[in-house]
Amino acid sequence: MRDGTVMVTGGAGYIGSHAVLALLDAGWKVVVIDNLVTGFDWAVDKRASLVVANIEDDAKVRAAIREHKVFAIMHFAGSVVVPESVTDPLKYYRNNTAASRALIESAVAEGVKHFIFSSTAATYGIPEVVPVREDSPKLPINPYGMSKLMTEIMLKDVAAAHPINYCALRYFNVAGADPQGRSGQSTAGATHLIKVAVEAATGKRDSVAVFGTDFATPDGTGVRDYIHVTDLAAAHVDALDLLIADPGKNHTMNAGYGRGFSVLEVLDAVDRVTNMTINRKLEGRRAGDPDALVADNAAILAALPWRPKNDDLDQIVRDALAWERKLAERGAGR
Repeated sequence: MRDGTVMVTGGAGYIGSHAVLALLDAGWKVVVIDNLVTGFDWAVDKRASLVVANIEDDAKVRAAIREHKVFAIMHFAGSVVVPESVTDPLKYYRNNTAASRALIESAVAEGVKHFIFSSTAATYGIPEVVPVREDSPKLPINPYGMSKLMTEIMLKDVAAAHPINYCALRYFNVAGADPQGRSGQSTAGATHLIKVAVEAATGKRDSVAVFGTDFATPDGTGVRDYIHVTDLAAAHVDALDLLIADPGKNHTMNAGYGRGFSVLEVLDAVDRVTNMTINRKLEGRRAGDPDALVADNAAILAALPWRPKNDDLDQIVRDALAWERKLAERGAGR
């Protein structure tokens, strides 16, 4: 067992629960803070402690930091549905930006040394150059991306003023599930393509919408960089080691594979894995959808020993499908 406890906010959710597994498997002690609005208590591994609270509840968060002797925080809690952020921006600035400010203040007050932040490629907006580098212009086109960028800026300013260092990981399209079947994406009404497609494959949807066939891509559909959630979780554990090794340095890195697949290529993969044909419903483009969004991942490969282990598209689909079938058996997340 490693010496020290990591607090994982949003650890009952999709990506957070996989980070909890990765930390525990690496020998860290873990305490989860989650309000269970979108997360599930059963998704938290029994080796971890669970505190049901909002991250802006200063008293509960600080008490948990003290009780568990927390020295690092991985922050996943927040709202993540881009279209909803456009129709309800104040929810996103409250749940993502204001709540993060409260959490960071609690961390500083209690002497937490390291902070890893779940950021997003949405901070780039519609990039002019693909693959996208970390120093590309940050021009978010929706409140979700802006709420995350504002938290990145807060962390930069706080780290300059206090003895805390941070790593912001900008995620691209997260997909898949724990290959051992311990966790996966369980939220009802998810909007991510692979999740939607495996729901269709298991009879939970009658079709999959293809939003736009006139993009400047080889087959006319949008291209995205899909990263397996287990690889993403492993990157967080390596990022923590990096922060510990050099407490005076901060990092912002893309978390992606550096390769994109189109919507049609993803659906073809689902057809291959399931040996069936998913019903595709062609619809118009959504406002603000870039033609392609692919990570330049040179920085994360240079800074961390991290290397993708699950970067096969069919494997990502297989793991997502296995989890979807498991969910159907337990009737969870519905």
